[in-house]
Amino acid sequence: MNLAIKDIRFNFGRFLLTAAGVGFLVTASIGMVGLYRGIVSDALLIIDNIGADLWIVQGGRAGPFAESSSISSSMDRRAEGLPGVTRIRRFIQISQQFSFQGTERRAAITGLDYPKDKGEWLSLHSGTYLNSGHFQAIADQSIGLALGDRICLGLDEYTIVGLTRGMVDSTGDGLLFVTINDATAIATKRESEEILLARQANGEAIPSSDSSSSVQQDSKISAVLADLDPGADPAAVRSAILDWGDANVLDRAEQRSLLLDQRLWRLRIQILAFTGVLLIVMTIVISMIIYTLTIEKLHQIAMLKLIGARNLVIVAMIAQQSALIGAGGFVLGLLLSYLIFPYFPRRVVIEALDVAGFAIAIAIICASASLFGISRALKVRAQEVLS
Repeated sequence: MNLAIKDIRFNFGRFLLTAAGVGFLVTASIGMVGLYRGIVSDALLIIDNIGADLWIVQGGRAGPFAESSSISSSMDRRAEGLPGVTRIRRFIQISQQFSFQGTERRAAITGLDYPKDKGEWLSLHSGTYLNSGHFQAIADQSIGLALGDRICLGLDEYTIVGLTRGMVDSTGDGLLFVTINDATAIATKRESEEILLARQANGEAIPSSDSSSSVQQDSKISAVLADLDPGADPAAVRSAILDWGDANVLDRAEQRSLLLDQRLWRLRIQILAFTGVLLIVMTIVISMIIYTLTIEKLHQIAMLKLIGARNLVIVAMIAQQSALIGAGGFVLGLLLSYLIFPYFPRRVVIEALDVAGFAIAIAIICASASLFGISRALKVRAQEVLS
């Protein structure tokens, strides 16, 4: 006869409620870590998929993701002449809010240096890559657009020719890809009132086009992406670029480090802190339930000792109860995670390694929690059965 199972049957309602409480705590813990994993995955999506060896950005800055960057319009032509450089692409990414079918949408507009880059590195869900230098776009499904939809960005209309899935930036905005020239036009669009005010402020009557920017810079390009020959010396290319004086250069590993160790550092600490709090609460809940169940069975434990039961039998009973509560809560929490998190507005990535880590953590928590009940049970004397 298994005493742990028999006692759980006697207090089945309490066992279910405790396991459910632990399950919700497990769900919250998995969700916190999964949310962080999703944010990291979204932030590194462009860096990992676009395939550039070097990112040439504004001098003295660590752009274009960690901070703003604006480079000279001739930077790409200078980089093309460097020994060891095989391909150059311009890059720009801006956040844009636009109206579609009476609702406000938001997207991270990313420029593709067409025709060098037609978006072949994107994983399309449906549609085609860009096949025209103007007025075509590839949108992520999270924006809420469909193939053939026409949207107004800046002064022009763009047709959605392709759809991706899961392509968002670090803030959760869906990516919308257009050609680099179209992205620059969208970024530099000015309202007529702004142009008139700028003329009055400057005291000039010089004609100003609607595409001129109020920002004092000669380009809206954020970075130049350089692909190197396999035999090229990255250090030599970097040194040549830094000698220009108006540019900084970062490789892929440095871009990843800037995002993870600087921009997302506080978020990582906050999520780990909240996860730690949830695990502490879980330990307290299981400890209190196991201790309460033990206190309620002191008379029965004294009876067991009176008839000669070894301490190992009593310890096994309490430890098995704690393990069953933890296992039931873990299974319920994992099931709820897979059912709930796919519907979250932000991506929640549940990795097998994280699940295994939580399983180990819960096993340790249950073992620790059972010690309180075991300690109290071992203090019971057989004579107490008469009290």
